[in-house]
Amino acid sequence: MIERYTRPEMGMIFEDKFKYDTWLKIEILACEARNKSGDISDEDLSEIKQKADFDIKRILEIEETTKHDVIAFLTNVAEYVGPASRHIHYGMTSSDILDTTLSFQMKSAGELLLAQLNELKAVLKNRAMEHKETVCIGRSHGIHAEPTSMGLKFALWFEETKRNIKRLESAIESISVGQISGAVGTFEHLSPDVEKYVCEKLGLQPAPISTQVIQRDRHAEFLSVLAIIGATIEKIAVEIRHLQRTEVLEVEEFFTKGQKGSSAMPHKRNPIISERLTGLARLLRGNAMAALENVALWHERDISHSSVERIIIPDSCILMNYMLHLSINLVKYLIIYPENMIMNLNKTRGLIYSQTVLLKLVSKGISREEAYKIVQDSSMSVWNDESKNLRDELVQSLSVSNYISEKEIDEIFSNKNMLANIDFIFSRTINLDV
Repeated sequence: MIERYTRPEMGMIFEDKFKYDTWLKIEILACEARNKSGDISDEDLSEIKQKADFDIKRILEIEETTKHDVIAFLTNVAEYVGPASRHIHYGMTSSDILDTTLSFQMKSAGELLLAQLNELKAVLKNRAMEHKETVCIGRSHGIHAEPTSMGLKFALWFEETKRNIKRLESAIESISVGQISGAVGTFEHLSPDVEKYVCEKLGLQPAPISTQVIQRDRHAEFLSVLAIIGATIEKIAVEIRHLQRTEVLEVEEFFTKGQKGSSAMPHKRNPIISERLTGLARLLRGNAMAALENVALWHERDISHSSVERIIIPDSCILMNYMLHLSINLVKYLIIYPENMIMNLNKTRGLIYSQTVLLKLVSKGISREEAYKIVQDSSMSVWNDESKNLRDELVQSLSVSNYISEKEIDEIFSNKNMLANIDFIFSRTINLDV
């Protein structure tokens, strides 16, 4: 059964409720830290923790006047807390809660994506093992080259996904930092101990240095990694789109009961998931470019990055979540046609063995240039006449028969050596995964 896309967790991370919950948590944690240092009495801290709350509708109402989301939030919280609210946000600036919350959101989103990437890796591994020896033609420039296996295609994507997992783990680590350092990052009105306490409770590291903001190279790294993962997904999708072409038809996307391919042509079964993934990857690249533009800000801070991030970060995370879901299903349920692969393998009537013949001639003492010309002459004769095949042309060629016997030619044209080293390749990729 094909899994439906029913994962609300990612969207919830970027909803107002999650954001304001985190803002409030940070403010209360800061009060707890100041209580430990004796700056806030036990009574006031208890009152803050008991009464602190917010109402999203009321925050938005206040923001209509203040034109400042954090002030609107703090005003609303103060309405619940009363006099003890004077301790809330003490010595802090808006970005202390904005940026620390954003880091917490991105870390939470990244961990969900990491779980999906590992799921994709497992699916690719399974398909690689399943089709390890499913022979198909390899192509360069879109033209038949030499034989490979469908399992090697999956193994290639598996290995790239392993690298993407490492990239994402590194990006999550880079973005998992918070700051409670004040208006220009100097801790002028607040002890660094507050930052340390808040970050520890949130599972973040204090940023070693900040201005009024956490530096945006971290965010750019995260979104760039998502774009690279998207490029890998697009790479898989483009390959499937080609292999599903009618005249190729070596693989095909799953086609569910009742699905329709065209409003005009009832016979159509189109690679719509692969095409969708190809398009969505472009959005991730565009968002990554916008994140790079956000790295350079004026002096200690401006807000040119803020409006951009409100779009690109939630969109990229939610989009990546959806793309990984589609990709897992695409690979897991991809239909493979081994018979068509063999048929396509034989389409060029033996031309795929040209390099093997070339090397055999070289091993007999002929120069590479002369051997190349001999094999190319026979190959072009086959290329231009569909009634011919390379084996027969070589047997009839005096230039070849003077060096290679017919028995040796038959051995060259045997399929038994096509994938002689596939176990070696798998030992360096799939078999290392534990």
